[in-house]
Amino acid sequence: MFYKLAQKALFATDPEIAHELTLEGLRLGHMLGATRLMCKERSQPITCMGLEFPNPVGVAPGLDKNGDCFEALGDLGFGFVEIGTVTPRPQPGNPKPRVFRLTDARAMINRLGFNNKGVDHLVRRVKNHRFKGILGINIGKNFDTPIENAAEDYLHCFDKVYPYADYITINISSPNTKNLRELQGEDELNRLLAQISERRSALSDQHGRRVPVAVKVAPDLEENALPVVADVIVQHGMDAVIATNTTLSRDGVQGLKHADEAGGLSGAPLKPIADKVLAAFRSNLPSEIALIGVGGITCGQDAVDKLDLGADLVQFYTGMVYRGPELVSECLQAIAKRKSA
Repeated sequence: MFYKLAQKALFATDPEIAHELTLEGLRLGHMLGATRLMCKERSQPITCMGLEFPNPVGVAPGLDKNGDCFEALGDLGFGFVEIGTVTPRPQPGNPKPRVFRLTDARAMINRLGFNNKGVDHLVRRVKNHRFKGILGINIGKNFDTPIENAAEDYLHCFDKVYPYADYITINISSPNTKNLRELQGEDELNRLLAQISERRSALSDQHGRRVPVAVKVAPDLEENALPVVADVIVQHGMDAVIATNTTLSRDGVQGLKHADEAGGLSGAPLKPIADKVLAAFRSNLPSEIALIGVGGITCGQDAVDKLDLGADLVQFYTGMVYRGPELVSECLQAIAKRKSA
């Protein structure tokens, strides 16, 4: 009820301003203990990537890019929170306006471009956290780093966040950083993941713990590319695939205001596209490699659908914009009902 009232005010403002207001509200609510009262359904433990998750429902990166309010998000009932995408150096992202609501479709388009305060800020935020859930950290490259040097940016962030992350996500699939998706090509992905794997071995010895690594893929991969990407991920010992990022497709939103804006589409229209890629990866990956289903979750049944297609865990962000914290409880209740059926 509270979110429905707040949503009217938030939707009357620019989406980015509304985002900042929401984060500030979450931070304040956490300080006052109010966010802990927003979700009652929490405990559904699951082991995935060798980690013990309090429950299988997580918040996708982008909501908390800089690690400024992940504890508050955990209060809402999420079993895991993925923060980022973070880059080696702070960067402002693409010119504004760059976020657009397509309310009739329960969707959004963004072309943010990895706007963030840089990896050093994020590390300061997570060094001494008390979050009891699983913390994922999503890393990327700076916009002005040539694509042939992208691995240097990923390795820089990887080194910095390794001691503090429960798992690390390699984001090679945002449509809003020029040429980034080229890293999903077989040769490019081979080179990047070989270096990530080698660096993880060294850091595992140094820190006495092996941090799982996930690879986040695009929903717009060609069908014949999916098995190739899956094979490379297996070859280099990655632990999970996150399917998927936002899409360049405009299926389901044609003719709506803002539908022609450049950027990645998220929300309800993404679901059938993301679900198809999710199912394809499940068919092309061994069972020991986890799948995290993302894209288009706006109700409990959407989360169940992704589990039925082979996901081990689910994430959402845009669904929170339209549904608020009640979506967390609804998904957990739907998943609990699925288990008992």
